[in-house]
Amino acid sequence: MSVQLNETHNPALRSWVNSANSSDTDFPIQNLPFGVFRRAGSHEQFRIGVAIGDQILDIHLAQQAGIFAEVTNSALANALAASSLNALMNLGNGVSSQVRLALSKALREGASAQEKLVGALIAQVEAEYALPAQIGDYTDFYTSIYHATSVGKLFRPDNPLLPNYKWVPIGYHGRSSSIGVSGQQFRRPIGQTMPPNAATPSFGPAKRMDYECEVGIFIGQGNALGDAISIDQAEHHVFGLCLLNDWSARDVQGWEYQPLGPFLAKNFASTISPWVVTIEALAPYRKAWQRDAADPQPLAYLEHADLRTSGAFDIQLEVLLQTEKMRQDDLSAQRLSLSNFSHSYWTVSQMVTHHTVNGCNLQAGDFLGSGTQSGPLPEEAGSLLELTEGGKKPIVFSNGEQRVFIEDGDSIIMRGWAQKDGAPRIGFGEVEGRLLPARSF
Repeated sequence: MSVQLNETHNPALRSWVNSANSSDTDFPIQNLPFGVFRRAGSHEQFRIGVAIGDQILDIHLAQQAGIFAEVTNSALANALAASSLNALMNLGNGVSSQVRLALSKALREGASAQEKLVGALIAQVEAEYALPAQIGDYTDFYTSIYHATSVGKLFRPDNPLLPNYKWVPIGYHGRSSSIGVSGQQFRRPIGQTMPPNAATPSFGPAKRMDYECEVGIFIGQGNALGDAISIDQAEHHVFGLCLLNDWSARDVQGWEYQPLGPFLAKNFASTISPWVVTIEALAPYRKAWQRDAADPQPLAYLEHADLRTSGAFDIQLEVLLQTEKMRQDDLSAQRLSLSNFSHSYWTVSQMVTHHTVNGCNLQAGDFLGSGTQSGPLPEEAGSLLELTEGGKKPIVFSNGEQRVFIEDGDSIIMRGWAQKDGAPRIGFGEVEGRLLPARSF
């Protein structure tokens, strides 16, 4: 089920792009994530790039330099020259693995391609980004039992976890049109809320704005309508992972979510990181996936031996907040939480399999959210709703400012990385989004 290690994972590999050899870079040669970029402030067409150190390799220029000559056919040539990753995703992970191997060979120290490729690099600080793919559909899951339990306790103290949670990977259909790339700024949403002890709802700007720290999953090759993707094949249909901030208006959500779940509380904005780390690049950072023996074990279609040995991903997830005053005073963003994707109750492969078991067809570029990723410790909570215990316990920053929910002008920054002994650290970059004041109404 999981991708096997190959020469691209060799921890001894070094790149002729010197910044890729730094121990603290997110983008060593063992990573090579894909994204879509152009020069900042230009009217250039967006194009596919690969992050290497603090640079971006322009894939179209690399293709013209001939580094994909051994693997290129007309379909791949067109996919690499496109302005989104959809066509490359649709060719399957076997093809993207060949592309990644060719990139690895061309970017290694001593590679003969160095002279041809130097001019195909652009500094990341000089670039702006678009969504990596055209997202046709977006499904958000609810895979952290720690998050589900903590939130459940706020609303249902005597019954925090509903009985289906341990049997079914819960999800809902989200809004793809409002997903933006890191740097997204959006206005505080307006909607209905029900104030405490009120007899009728009020209408106006949401007051309890929150973030949700999630992992995003980009689908590669899809499946035909009526077919299902089996658990042993699920990750062959996953192109890669990114970071996702699924912004939430908690007061709007509390009023509207029953009986059909989230709607206006979620669809105003979601922000993702620009770089997609492939499933192949994450192979060294797999972990055993555990299910408590006292809990129901997955039904047969969600169970597989490889799942138990390597179904989880050891990805650290960090959330920081920077207020307007911090920016004005030149103060860095301050950490809110640090968790890990390996705490997830349901895995990537289980999400994909469950999504298609009824015959639902996924397509290249479709997007899944993992749901808020919280860990077992209080400081591992993936939302302010949990960290502040529903707004009852303010977070106090070093400059004296306090927050219970996000205020206008605040930026939320999320970072993710994987590391272990004997392997280089690889990262996702970061995703940043900023809340602006509500529009007039």
